[in-house]
Formats: sequence, C-alpha cells, structure tokens
Amino acid sequence: MAHLPVPPFSVETAARKVRLAEDAWNSRNPEQVALAYTPDSRWRNRDSFISGRDQIVAFLTEKWATECEYRLLKELWACSGDRIAVRFAYEWHDRQGQWFRSYGNENWEFDEDGLMKVRIASINDVPIRLQDRKYHWPLGRRPDGHPGLSDLGL
Repeated sequence: MAHLPVPPFSVETAARKVRLAEDAWNSRNPEQVALAYTPDSRWRNRDSFISGRDQIVAFLTEKWATECEYRLLKELWACSGDRIAVRFAYEWHDRQGQWFRSYGNENWEFDEDGLMKVRIASINDVPIRLQDRKYHWPLGRRPDGHPGLSDLGL
C-alpha cells in the first residue's frame, strides 16, 4: 500500500511529504508516526541509533514524555529522486518548566511505496525564555496560516 506521495519527488511532492511528516509528529502519537517508516527503518537521532518500528515507538514515547508541549515546524531544504533534506525547529519545555528551541536537519530516504527507510537527524537544543517562544498554536497540527521557519526568521 503506497504512502503518498511516493518517489521520485518533485519540489511540490517533497514539500507535501514534509508537511505530512510535520503533522504526524505534532500529533505526538508514536504508533501513528511509526507507520510512516518501513518495518526495518534505520535512524540516527542525535547519538541514538534506532532500528525498526518497535524501537521508533519506544523512542518517541520517551521523547514526548520528557519534551512537554512539543510543537514542530519542518521545511523542505532539497530533494532528489527518493531523498529529501529537511530543516526543522521545535519548541518544548522540560519537567522543570525550562523552554527550549531545538534546531536540526534531517536526511530522509524512501522506498518505492513512500515509506521512510532511513532518517538521519542532527539536533541542537537552545534554552529560550518563555517570552521568546514563537509557536503558540494549540497542541496538535500547526494551523495553515501560521508562519513557517523562513517566515519566522528561524
């Protein structure tokens, strides 16, 4: 069963794929997110190496238990064939109430059905003050009219 859009990607279909990924991650539903990846998907996320949907679910469950009020923006950087490069920034706070903006880049590779088989993410966390937050939509999907990363100067 195809997970549209599928490769080879155009700029338009890659941008759609990026928004679908953003929407899924903003759901903070590990089981739903994991379905966008091949059963044997391989990840490098910071210093973690993850393999397969079960490990993806476990990783995301822990992530969203510690990264409270998580809100994410993704933006297409480049695409070619079955690969997409993305830049992103997300805001969250820890259990003590300290807010962070995490900046990163991801490289994605897809199979012929549009499932991601490789995800390589490099991420840096920057503490921010409450008044410096830029993402104020209700938890869940980013509203269509909300500015993107470039619009926000991020």
